[in-house]
Amino acid sequence: MGLWTSIRVFVLLACLLTAFLELARRKEENRAKLNEPKKKVPEKERIMAVDFTTPASTIKKPRKVVKPKTQKTKAIGESASTSSRMTIFYSTLTGSSERYAQKLHNQFKHVMENEPDLLNLDYVDDIDEFFLSPKTPGAIYILVLPSYETECPLDYFIDSLKETYNDFRIDSRPLSSLAGFSVFGIGDSESWGQEDKFCYQAKLVDKYLGKLGARRVFPLGTGCIKTTIDESFDEYIEHLTSELHNPTPASELADIADSDDEGEDDPSVMDVEDMGKPMRVKELAEAKQMVAKDSPTYKALTKQGYTVVGSHSGVKICRWTKSALRGRGSCYKFAFYGIKSHLCMETTPSLSCSNKCVFCWRHGTNPVGTTWRWQVDPPKAILDGALEGHYKKIKMMKGVPGVQAARFAEAFTVRHCALSLVGEPIFYPHINEFLEMLHAKHISSFLVCNAQHPTELAALKRVTQLYVSIDSSDKESLRKVDRPLYRDFWERLEACLDIIREKRTHRTVYRLTLVKNFNAEDVEGYADLIARGEPCFVEVKGMTYCGTSKNSVLSMENVPYYEEVQAFVEALETELQSRGLEYGLATEHAHSCCVLLAQKRFYINEKWYTHIDYAKFFELLESGTDFGPMDYIAETPSWAYYGSEEAGFNPVDVKHRRGKPVE
Repeated sequence: MGLWTSIRVFVLLACLLTAFLELARRKEENRAKLNEPKKKVPEKERIMAVDFTTPASTIKKPRKVVKPKTQKTKAIGESASTSSRMTIFYSTLTGSSERYAQKLHNQFKHVMENEPDLLNLDYVDDIDEFFLSPKTPGAIYILVLPSYETECPLDYFIDSLKETYNDFRIDSRPLSSLAGFSVFGIGDSESWGQEDKFCYQAKLVDKYLGKLGARRVFPLGTGCIKTTIDESFDEYIEHLTSELHNPTPASELADIADSDDEGEDDPSVMDVEDMGKPMRVKELAEAKQMVAKDSPTYKALTKQGYTVVGSHSGVKICRWTKSALRGRGSCYKFAFYGIKSHLCMETTPSLSCSNKCVFCWRHGTNPVGTTWRWQVDPPKAILDGALEGHYKKIKMMKGVPGVQAARFAEAFTVRHCALSLVGEPIFYPHINEFLEMLHAKHISSFLVCNAQHPTELAALKRVTQLYVSIDSSDKESLRKVDRPLYRDFWERLEACLDIIREKRTHRTVYRLTLVKNFNAEDVEGYADLIARGEPCFVEVKGMTYCGTSKNSVLSMENVPYYEEVQAFVEALETELQSRGLEYGLATEHAHSCCVLLAQKRFYINEKWYTHIDYAKFFELLESGTDFGPMDYIAETPSWAYYGSEEAGFNPVDVKHRRGKPVE
């Protein structure tokens, strides 16, 4: 014990010294290892690993996943020339791009050895056949593209190009087998003259086609639809024709492609397409007005007689309201459902539509869109503004010859609201609140939708009568007639018809607009759609010709005669009855070229009951009890019956033709 006590201090000091020397030795060895040259790991042995336990917030995300850079291969394929196969693509909402694409086609079918193909990009079934793995190597692609501020089918095409470019699994130059491409953009430099707005979609397509390895036959061309379009387009055609007659060798085009930097991204520079998301976020944060007072749309609509209410609604006095005030006849809705035209207000809470129908009264001047991305006005402001605008128009009728004093006084108490003026009323985010406000004032609601918004239709609450426009019996003809914005337009229509079938508590109506040489032949197809939704009523109406327009391909030749409409409806009734669907010819309004088919349950004791007991409707609505369409029916007057001598014209009124009574 004494020995340990005397030496323990020396033992502890020796241990500490040994530990210190060992640590110093290991530190020196580690420093030597760090200074040694690293052994290069063979490429095949490199393994990338991700530690999934690392918090995502601590990981510095790469700007973009890219494949290791390799030296670009020269573009393959022959030079673009008159012997190449040409495909002309276009996208259109209003028809302008289609017209210029058709002009291009007419020109180049005399230039090219083989007549070019003309395709609408919006309806190409498989984009990849042309823009991922081209089915025709050595082809020339010419694209005539518009630019819209609203959503449009062209957005899908641009997104497809972006996805292809950013997909590391796909070859970096999938379009190098093409002989070449060129893009012509159509824009509006007056309304959207900013650098990043004018023809911005055409610029995006031009850039991404280049990034995907395609060679430009001729640089991007642009034209303003309001000013320079014809001059610019003719010049573009002239230069493009010259280039095809005197093609640049493919090897030179390849060198040019290799020397430019459009396939490379400078992380310090944000390109126009890279600005897309930030710009979109900013636009959403600062939503614009759908129809601003200083916009061309506002001017066009007001010129046509519309009163724009707030930023996205409208009201217009109907010509049948004017006629009824003068005792010269009422709308077909009076013959069919008992709506007095001088007590009816035609309005919409949404001027925007998801279709560009060829027979549209607005000639394509109203806005379009597939999602609501504008400022939203409150429903009370819309209703108050619509009533104010309507009554102002009524006041203007005071001095018109022939206006009946009694009807003029009654007209200042609106009793019916036709939500069918323009656009898509069901698109308005607060449509149910708007309907409730109408009903609170004992104003009946007649809402028309285009069968393109199934989610909104399913959420719709009580209306006096619910319409669905059915403008064709099959997918292809519907595409030609309605020119819908949605790519899945047919599936949306079918979903809406299924919803109509489920809404048994509503009075439901199919509205069929017949356009001669477009959609007036397929009786069996329409019967299929009626069988699917089983509406209470089917209105069949001949198209109303609204004059010429650059955006319309229709003429008076497309307006069916009333006898043709009658023949169609009679054939449709026969087809429905052969399937066990009990519909009958109920009423007609010959002046409007319109006939009503009704379910036989509205035929009671050899009398039709297609009219509405409006007082009963509001009584049931306010009671809070469940009720259906048979609970507020009223008898149809004999003069409205199909085949009656009056043919739907109220005998109390006097027919006029060109201002003169018809005896």
